[in-house]
Amino acid sequence: MTVRNRNFQAVALTWRYHGRHTGFVATLLTGVLAVAFVLAACAAPAPQPTAAPPAPPAPPAAAAPFVPGPTLAGGPPGAVAPDAVDAVTVQFTSEGGTIKAYQARPKSGGPFPGLIVIHENRGLTDHIKDVARRFANQGYTALAVDLLSRVGGTDQFTTTDAAVAAIGKLDPNGITQDLNAAVAYLKGQSFVKADRLGVIGYCWGGGNSLRFATNNKDLRAAVVYYGPNPATLDDVANITASVLGIYGELDTRLTVNVPTLAEAMKKYGKSFEYKVYSGAAHAFFNDTGERHNREAAAEAWPLTLAFLEKNLKQ
Repeated sequence: MTVRNRNFQAVALTWRYHGRHTGFVATLLTGVLAVAFVLAACAAPAPQPTAAPPAPPAPPAAAAPFVPGPTLAGGPPGAVAPDAVDAVTVQFTSEGGTIKAYQARPKSGGPFPGLIVIHENRGLTDHIKDVARRFANQGYTALAVDLLSRVGGTDQFTTTDAAVAAIGKLDPNGITQDLNAAVAYLKGQSFVKADRLGVIGYCWGGGNSLRFATNNKDLRAAVVYYGPNPATLDDVANITASVLGIYGELDTRLTVNVPTLAEAMKKYGKSFEYKVYSGAAHAFFNDTGERHNREAAAEAWPLTLAFLEKNLKQ
């Protein structure tokens, strides 16, 4: 064999070897790619970026503090013009009877704490209506109840003496029923905070304010302006409201009994604070009466407002 033939055979063998090797590598690569494709298809999908959770809703904005309107220059403490507040006469039922009341509240906003105003032994006079408007201007729904409603109402009496005589004949239990009905009325109004109720009374109304506090557990505050103690002093054990007493130094018929009331309130663990105003007589807050004491009234007004603010607004 010639050299040329031997070289040709060597090239042919080399080609056949490399050809077989190349086919094997191609086959191997094809298999590897197939396996990789299957594994990729079976593998869990790659995690996708997720959106951030929504932000929690913003808390409701705190209600702006109530700002009282202007008071009458040179007038009695807190007095306002009759049209400064929304004032109307309302009616509600009580144990089969119809009770009238003078309701005063701010012209806008709310709901507001409810405050029952109990009149003196003269009935629901213009003075008590004026006092109700004063409290309305301070951010309360004031309800001055005419407790002579069951005998025709205060307006039917042509003299003060006749109204006083009619007051003296009222049944104490009937008074409690009608005041309970007043509480129910307030709790049913959308413009009243049903869990923020108080009572304030003057003279005869002061005594009934304290007595009512011994009979109604919906009250959070009770203010007594120169009113007598309950007939049964141990009844104060039933009080759940905080109590403020306002008295005149010269009103000795009542003031002499205040320490006894304080002792009973302390005995039963009740909240009671009081102030006796030097030189002031009974009914000193009534600016339409002869015993009005301007200085004592001016001091008692902010004390009363602070007490109500603490117990009915905070």
